[in-house]
Amino acid sequence: MNFVSTRIITADVKRLVAFYETVTGTKLMLYTEDFAELVTQAGTLAIGSTRTLRLFGGDHVASPAENRTAIIEFRVADVDEEYRRLAESLGEALVQAPTTMPWGNRSLLFRDPDGNLVNFFTPVTAEAIRKFER
Repeated sequence: MNFVSTRIITADVKRLVAFYETVTGTKLMLYTEDFAELVTQAGTLAIGSTRTLRLFGGDHVASPAENRTAIIEFRVADVDEEYRRLAESLGEALVQAPTTMPWGNRSLLFRDPDGNLVNFFTPVTAEAIRKFER
């Protein structure tokens, strides 16, 4: 088995595409007005409109902008540099400025326009760095 992607369902694909392009500095592939992807070496973040839910059994299978459990995580080269780059544009979306976590990652936590938590992190301890050497 191989983990491939996480999909966010949204009522506004263009808004989320613009947000993720800004924070990642990467152009997303917009396949249709209802579906886009941010493809990375480790996996894909997919963005689907609420209209795509009809293909998965109906509008009731997911509710956009109601996530309160998952965190979308991106390993970055220098989380402090990313914070300096994004601090002004994040505004009220900022949840936590860069902080070193007990498990050895330095973490920046913020919300996307739909309220999903996003974590940019950089492993900083020897153990955390080894963990991500693949």
